[in-house]
Amino acid sequence: MMADLSGLSDEALAVFAFAAYHELSSGQRVRSVVQKDGVGHRASDAAVDELDGRGLVKADGHEISFTPAGEEALQHIVSGIRQGGRKA
Repeated sequence: MMADLSGLSDEALAVFAFAAYHELSSGQRVRSVVQKDGVGHRASDAAVDELDGRGLVKADGHEISFTPAGEEALQHIVSGIRQGGRKA
């Protein structure tokens, strides 16, 4: 059963959007993303806490790793983007 993403904040969804962008642009499956890159780009701490609280990610302050449920949700999002882009 896929994780329920309803009710996630836009900041939390942005973590998935960032990962989806990297997966689509690289053609490789993404299992983690950088939390803080050292040049000013960073995921919101509140978003990371929210996703961790839902069991979708684990983070160590530098990297956000998707749990199996988070990976499944990310694949669902990527699939939706691909399908939506082909309906036009």
